[in-house]
Amino acid sequence: MLLIGMFDSPFVRPVAVSLKLLDIPFEHANWSVGKDYERIREFNPLVRVPTLVLDDGTALVECAAILDHLDETVGPARALLPDSGRERRDALQIAAIALGAAEKGREQIYERVFRPAEKRHDPWLARCRAQMHGGLAELDALCAARGAGRWLIGDSITRGEITLASAFTFLTESVGLTEQEGPYPALRALVARCEALPPFVATRVAWSAPKPH
Repeated sequence: MLLIGMFDSPFVRPVAVSLKLLDIPFEHANWSVGKDYERIREFNPLVRVPTLVLDDGTALVECAAILDHLDETVGPARALLPDSGRERRDALQIAAIALGAAEKGREQIYERVFRPAEKRHDPWLARCRAQMHGGLAELDALCAARGAGRWLIGDSITRGEITLASAFTFLTESVGLTEQEGPYPALRALVARCEALPPFVATRVAWSAPKPH
């Protein structure tokens, strides 16, 4: 099994963390869609990451689809997403908000990296940042309501927390999300708890800004 994509991506890292939590062995291709475009295109015509190449050569694309496959592989007793009911809905909602916030961070990065300074659209950047903070504020409220030292869904980590932590760490490093601008104490406490776990430690790399090609 081969996971394609860099661990500083908030879309790749949840897959890597989940693979490690589930004790599923995999190889890692530390490729970027910039400099490794043609190599990735051999496996994924969209040239997007994450891409997970299965042992039979099948290439799975998009974070949620890959994580669903992993849960199906290990079965409901070990799956990182509850199989039904409100807990499943809540975990999916948390992951969706986290990925949405990460996408708004990514759009800020692309606007700054790939558009000449004189052509940047500051109202668009401000809107993206406001949307990002809207999502993070919602996640912080959920963490605070759940209480310190507890997982958000049930008594164990789920896809929700894995995605949330990956997204927040990415935003902290990539768009300069300081405690002054975004205190989010309950959210930061949960992310710190996640980042202390071995699968997160093993997949933690410094964020690297994309370069124009």
